[in-house]
Amino acid sequence: MPESVAYVATDRAERYLKQLASHFGHKVPVVREGPHAEFSFDMGYGVADASRGYLVLTAQARSANDLVSVQDILARHLAEFGERDGLTVSWSPAIAA
Repeated sequence: MPESVAYVATDRAERYLKQLASHFGHKVPVVREGPHAEFSFDMGYGVADASRGYLVLTAQARSANDLVSVQDILARHLAEFGERDGLTVSWSPAIAA
């Protein structure tokens, strides 16, 4: 399964995670536990983890095209929510453990 990750620098990672979870919770299944949230989209899966100084986004999908869709959904919404803070999302392929 194709997977990618983005490290978004922000001092308000927990706030943005909460905002994403609340927003997506009206549209898709969301599981949130503390500084971790999981989003189940039709074409794939997204994860947000809040840590000190960063919001880490992970996108996973069945195909490369679906991965681009998941990335776009997560990045677009986060950029909209973080417009005043100038948040930007740059995706990189995930490195297998």
